[in-house]
Amino acid sequence: MRVENRTLDELKIGDSAELRRLVTMDDLLVFASASGNHNPAHLPGFDTDGDGRPDEIAPSMFVASLISGVLGSLLPGPGTLYRGQSLNFLGRARAGDELLARVTVTDIRADDIVVLRTEVLREADDSLIVEGAAEVIPPQRKFSAEDVHVPGLIVQRHRHFERLIEQAAPLPELVTAVVCPTEDEALRGALLAADEGIITPVLIGRAAAITDAAARIGRDISGFEIVDEATDSEAAIRACALVQEGRASAVMKGHLHTDDLLRAMIDKDRGLRTGRRFTHVFVMDVPGEPEPLLVTDAAINIAPDLKTKTDITQNAIDLATSLGLTPRAGILSAVETVNPEIQSSVDAALLSKMAERGQIRGGAVDGPLAMDNAVDMGAARTKGLAGEVAGRANILVVPGIDAGNMLAKQLAYISHAEAAGIVVGAKVPVILNSRSDGSMSRLASAAVAAIHHFHQRNPV
Repeated sequence: MRVENRTLDELKIGDSAELRRLVTMDDLLVFASASGNHNPAHLPGFDTDGDGRPDEIAPSMFVASLISGVLGSLLPGPGTLYRGQSLNFLGRARAGDELLARVTVTDIRADDIVVLRTEVLREADDSLIVEGAAEVIPPQRKFSAEDVHVPGLIVQRHRHFERLIEQAAPLPELVTAVVCPTEDEALRGALLAADEGIITPVLIGRAAAITDAAARIGRDISGFEIVDEATDSEAAIRACALVQEGRASAVMKGHLHTDDLLRAMIDKDRGLRTGRRFTHVFVMDVPGEPEPLLVTDAAINIAPDLKTKTDITQNAIDLATSLGLTPRAGILSAVETVNPEIQSSVDAALLSKMAERGQIRGGAVDGPLAMDNAVDMGAARTKGLAGEVAGRANILVVPGIDAGNMLAKQLAYISHAEAAGIVVGAKVPVILNSRSDGSMSRLASAAVAAIHHFHQRNPV
């Protein structure tokens, strides 16, 4: 970031500068940590006024601090020192509001003190949140720098998964056919979800291997149904049969190859087809993001054509709706303009138009979008992109499995995200975990499946 100040002899009455800031829930946590103000009204998830929704009010002094950001960075800029600041708070800002802080020179006194009108407005309705006046000592010498950089802060907490688990807890337990829980983590994940009252597992596979795994992790599984099947393929087929018979409402992958499970599921006579393509969705809890981020398809469809991408997008929108999100699907490409030589950009534009015409329903769809202007409001503005999705996408539809798998793993291993994974488009949700997934990912995957199953059968 380049900064440059204005010394006393460069200032004149009427000079003005402004700075925009999107208030996030993580801002509230960082300010609470830095200031010691732990008022729950200013923290995510608390309802102190009893109106049935979280307050998530930005602290007034956080809002006012945006004024000092303009004074110190822009006008007069580096070297400015406060003498005084009056403030009147006329409204309240909340997480999700975009604010504009503005200062304007109103007087340059004989003692070289500069007086500025200060204000903060909410951009959405142009309402005045804070007004006042600042008295400052302007910079004494000229200063400019090209590379002023402040490291970003990330609040590393997985609050979204905690909320999903809370959301799933009061729902009816989901009877789940767990296929080949013959390895420790596969069985432990199913039992963890059972402990939380999210699923009732039916354990399918080699009974001796399942009981051996239970012994290794020190769990008593005598209260659960065990269906003895000699091979992975037979276990997958039996799981599908339980769904067809109405004895199971979900399937969970255990210690078997994904292809063996999918082969049974796509069987025309005995499988779980619905007429829509099976597609995989990662529901990701990314530190610093205000809501879960859905990445699709990163595990099943290798090089999807337009028809498959239509199902991928619709399935993700349906899942996002079940989770209580307002679906905003960004169709990713390498560019944000249509280039006939980049097929993903063409497909993205067609999907966007299909959504306009009602061929994809239930959410906003926009594309092509590059990754930066899909998830970052500043990048979207720089490229002149407007609308509901640009800069605010909570569903990322990738061009193919390579891009999707890389994106999901970058979020997990570099951004410290947790990932839940399910397959949608089948008759029932299919919980698809990796062997490397931790307990929170496995539990969240079961929660996502339970929530989606309930809302698919009980639409609002």
